[in-house]
Amino acid sequence: MKKTIDFQTDPSRYRHWRVEYDDAVANLYMDVDENAGLFDGYQLKLNSYDLGVDIELSDIVQRMRFEHPEVKVVVMRSGKDQVFCAGANIRMLGGAAHSHKVNFCKFTNETRNTYEAALKDSGQNYIAAIRGACAGGGYELALACNHIMLTDDSSSSVALPEVPLLAVLPGTGGLTRVTDKRKVRRDRADIFCSMEEGVKGKRAKEWGLVDEVIPNSEFNETVVERAKELAASSNKVAGQGIKLGPLDRQISDDGSISYSLIDIELDRKFRKATITIKGPENSPPDNSEALTKAGDQSYLLRLARELDDAILHLRLNEMELGLWVIRTQGNPELVLAHEAALLSIKDHWLANEILQLWKRVLKRLDVTSRSIIAIVEHGSCFAGTLAEILWAADRSYMMLDEFEGDERPIAKLKLSEANFGQYPMANDLTRIQTRFLGTPEHVDFLREQIGEDLEAEAADEHGLVTYIYDDIDWEDELRIFMEERASFSPDAMTAMEANLRFSGPETMETRIFGRLTAWQNWIFNRPNAVGGDGALKRYGTGIRADFDMERI
Repeated sequence: MKKTIDFQTDPSRYRHWRVEYDDAVANLYMDVDENAGLFDGYQLKLNSYDLGVDIELSDIVQRMRFEHPEVKVVVMRSGKDQVFCAGANIRMLGGAAHSHKVNFCKFTNETRNTYEAALKDSGQNYIAAIRGACAGGGYELALACNHIMLTDDSSSSVALPEVPLLAVLPGTGGLTRVTDKRKVRRDRADIFCSMEEGVKGKRAKEWGLVDEVIPNSEFNETVVERAKELAASSNKVAGQGIKLGPLDRQISDDGSISYSLIDIELDRKFRKATITIKGPENSPPDNSEALTKAGDQSYLLRLARELDDAILHLRLNEMELGLWVIRTQGNPELVLAHEAALLSIKDHWLANEILQLWKRVLKRLDVTSRSIIAIVEHGSCFAGTLAEILWAADRSYMMLDEFEGDERPIAKLKLSEANFGQYPMANDLTRIQTRFLGTPEHVDFLREQIGEDLEAEAADEHGLVTYIYDDIDWEDELRIFMEERASFSPDAMTAMEANLRFSGPETMETRIFGRLTAWQNWIFNRPNAVGGDGALKRYGTGIRADFDMERI
């Protein structure tokens, strides 16, 4: 029976990381338990990691935002001698299913992106303090930090050796961050990514691979000094953090899932998951004190955490459910009231963190390799923040006019100010801007519709939904679409959807996910990497990989 991967954890269960808090500075130690891999068959030696290690890191980064807002600087270090991090565990990669490898890389990317954006979003600055070998995914951990410090000794180096050693790419943003973020010259990047041994000392600084190179005898003292300097220069203001408690989640024998605000029904015959989001029942906290008192039970925070967990659970544990149908039920006015309450105090640290979390959750939905459709039924609450789901979806269907026997309020959409800049996509545009890339003047028109009740004909006229159907055609049209979608090749769907979702300008983030979807996905299928004589299989055996030398 396949093991269910649980993305929920807490500090009492960490096996691979520890955090020491010192007022405005947090020291984050990677100290991987080599015998605590997520699956059997490999040891996590040399601070190498698997998905379980990354799940803990993701939890730490999230808790740092909500539970420790006083932190201004996070220093990422190794808890082991002579090694910072050896990267993703090769035995794990060699033995994992293709789908697991790709989803592992995607989650790893998302975790890196989260702490990379922590300075801009939350005023938390990440430093990588490298002592010892820092290779592959280990260097990618460092690359996502804002400042990289390397000790100058005979054993400390940075490297991206995936190409010469494993016949794969530095797939969690390594190639992209070297060139796009650190602006390393192309020819030097070519050399660097072709070297097994990596680069040390002054050359690493000269090439722009690190920011500082420090004599070994002065390293610890300098790291402490730099962290204090950056903390002192921060203007971040934060109050007392809130505790993130465990989510209320139940998984039934048939795999269906229920949270406090989300229900998920599975239809394995048609490879479909129906995700129903419930609107709020109570009025929002009316000031920052009330919001803090509500803690992790405030509606939009609770819903964001549950939706995030649901996305990850379905991604890794239900890979054959290729169609996600997302629906909502509730009062759209209350949704907008909760959103407005946050926006009115968005400079308060907790309101800001909730809004930033929604930005990340919606981005996670954007890059999920599933066909996503949104259903705007009577009684739905696609308003403001929840309306973003409509434009993250590949298609949307809306009920037109009354349906016989349906007593729910008529289907409608409501736009809010949040739809026009609060939640940018990876391409740095809003979902509405991306949707109307060829008609930017229409975005200005839609802004004038903020707060209006947009029933089906208006929503269709304004281009906000794909199709509208009355009760005569509704069920048949949805059934035909879903049956057709379920019959298509999932590979073709992944490629098509990933291409269509990100029109507009390229950014470092879109390039990272685009290269993962296209090139790393392809490489992970090729015998040169994963075949019986491929590099991932033969790594560590002393036998060189046998490559098919045809260029494609």
